[in-house]
Amino acid sequence: MILEAAMLHIKQGMTEAFEESFKKASPLISSIEGYLGHELQKGLEDDHKYLLLVRWRNLEDHTVGFRESTQYLEWKALLHHYYSPFPVVEHFTRIKLI
Repeated sequence: MILEAAMLHIKQGMTEAFEESFKKASPLISSIEGYLGHELQKGLEDDHKYLLLVRWRNLEDHTVGFRESTQYLEWKALLHHYYSPFPVVEHFTRIKLI
């Protein structure tokens, strides 16, 4: 499993609209092959900062399967205009501790 993490900085005065748009965008990402789940967390210290976590079966399910899909074009149209600056997206894998 791969964990995608993105810190989203939302423009001033746009958090309510962003949350509504995110609800509309969520079914787009969840329809992609290899998608395992996602969550959006809102910052307590800064209410314009959100953490997006998406679980994927493998890296290519995100970087190719989603990013090269028509669903991604819709996702971009719904969400990308809220970000400032544009988020850095990183991928992580779990370390087995036992």
